Amino acid sequence: MATSPVSKNTKSDYDASSIQVLEGLEAVKRRPGMYIGSTGPRGLHHLVWEIVDNSIDEALAGYCTEIHISVHPDNSVSVSDDGRGMPVGRMEKYDKSATEVIMTTLHAGGKFDGQGYKVSGGLHGVGASVVNALSEWLEMEIRREGHVFTQRYERGFPQGDLTKGRKLKKGEGNGTTIRFLPDPEVFTETQEFSFDTLSRRFRESAFLNKGLKISLVDEREEDRAVTYQYEGGIRDFVAHINEAKDPVHKTVFYLEREDQAGDVEVAMQWNNGFQDSVFTFANNINTHEGGAHLSGFKAALTRTINDYARQKNLIKEKEENLTGDDIREGLAAVISVKLREPQFEGQTKTKLGNTEVKGLVESSTNRFLAEFLEERPGEAKAIINKALQAARARQAARKVRDTIRKGYLESSTLPGKLADCSSKDPARSELYIVEGDSAGGSAKQGRDRNFQAILPLRGKILNVEKANMNKVLSNVEIQAMISAIGAGVGESFDIGQCRYNKVVLMTDADVDGSHIRTLVLTFLFRNMPELIEAGYVYIAQPPLYKVTHQRRDHYVYNERELRETLNRLEANGNANIGRFKGLGEMNPIQLWETTMNPQNRTLLQVTVDSAAVADELFTALMGDKVEPRKLFIEANAREVKNLDA
Repeated sequence: MATSPVSKNTKSDYDASSIQVLEGLEAVKRRPGMYIGSTGPRGLHHLVWEIVDNSIDEALAGYCTEIHISVHPDNSVSVSDDGRGMPVGRMEKYDKSATEVIMTTLHAGGKFDGQGYKVSGGLHGVGASVVNALSEWLEMEIRREGHVFTQRYERGFPQGDLTKGRKLKKGEGNGTTIRFLPDPEVFTETQEFSFDTLSRRFRESAFLNKGLKISLVDEREEDRAVTYQYEGGIRDFVAHINEAKDPVHKTVFYLEREDQAGDVEVAMQWNNGFQDSVFTFANNINTHEGGAHLSGFKAALTRTINDYARQKNLIKEKEENLTGDDIREGLAAVISVKLREPQFEGQTKTKLGNTEVKGLVESSTNRFLAEFLEERPGEAKAIINKALQAARARQAARKVRDTIRKGYLESSTLPGKLADCSSKDPARSELYIVEGDSAGGSAKQGRDRNFQAILPLRGKILNVEKANMNKVLSNVEIQAMISAIGAGVGESFDIGQCRYNKVVLMTDADVDGSHIRTLVLTFLFRNMPELIEAGYVYIAQPPLYKVTHQRRDHYVYNERELRETLNRLEANGNANIGRFKGLGEMNPIQLWETTMNPQNRTLLQVTVDSAAVADELFTALMGDKVEPRKLFIEANAREVKNLDA
């Protein structure tokens, strides 16, 4: 039956009756992703960040010295601090306690007028109320005004008024404890908090708040507890970043300055590596896109190092200045600013926009770094020599880069091994980076040529963690990836020129395949981080087993799924189970149906929640030192699910 267009006079009209106003926390429940990013693992952990950040704001205000976080056996989380305690007085305008207003009203808090908090990370007044809305239940205990006040909520609704309870015991101070259980109707992907994810975030928070004690206990497992407290603050942070590296000079540079524009702290130390690890924060928020504070720091660093090098005749008169890239090679640095009115670009708070901060950071770094270099001539010379070595490697790399650009990027020529797709629309196009020519052949035959391109890699690419840019760009396999992606590399990378909006790493499900995947991820993270930040990088999930039962094939992707499949089929030993040793064992049809067909495949998107954590992991796993790898394996051995014999 043919359908006819809907008449403009029918009830499908868009009129006043179509308008809805979501009251209270209903907007959060309808669209949780708008407030916490996702309903997967990232959003689940975001609930904890929101509550802990409120306690850290108490520390920034000078009222909190300890924060304790517990993950309980039922997967609920409690956060307790020794701050002032949440306000409990009644607000006549709302006929509710201030506590209930904070917990049930968006954009309600003490951070808007600058009176309750001089500096804070949570500026939008949505944190606690969003956690309340997305929890099956939430319980509060507030120690304030000589008493303990309690209240319980279920899915954002109070189960009674705030109740004034017992008197505080002698020596029992003020503070707030919040315990909540994430709503299983919201968080469908997982109900499990990761101890490692939590502990890494809290360690970073302890580094950024000198002297603050943060402890984490996981009651789901015995002996899983950590406590972080750093009297050296971000100086200890830099020392931690360089722990798995060899420092070029002994002293960690540090400056602290307070100004009308705000407070600034900078700590840095060079190491003998080839990557820079520069992390910026504003009011404890990780501004991974940088902003004004990073711009000021970079400008001051380049100018001061060049001025000193010329003054001491370490750069000859006719030689060109060191570039910012030369100077930052091997630099570990943390820039932290605290502002009364920070201006972040977007709700995600990833870039700082306060223009006045640029001048504060730039002038502070100029002055203190010049003094540091003059007072420590031996360390200064080591820093300059490191930059000069980087400059020589850069000049050699420039020739290689020009060759790549002339050979590929500025012409229609693409790598010979690339089987490109016919689509020229990046939003629709996918690039599969495949391990080996054998798997590459199957992928080329099985793919949809309209939108899927295949780039086979021959063996393991160079470990970029251990090589300078000249060596990196001279690697044939890396050249092929740069050319295929088409957006340049390093400082010249332009995501707008990217030829594919999906770059899928497809390797064998064994140790060698994992190693190749890690090498490629290391290259992308170090040289094309914008690709990962934009959400363009994925990992394919090929099946591990083929189960044949009653002439039908069933593909399964892990041991658990294998057991479930055998039980579901009621196989009773009469199924044939075959394990794929590699992608090359699959014929083109199998590879398409299981791993490449958008209707059936499973892709894991590569994301980076914390650049500092990612930097630490890549250094430990791919760097020169063996000890960090050993410690990582010992710490994570219990998490191993599949290990090749």
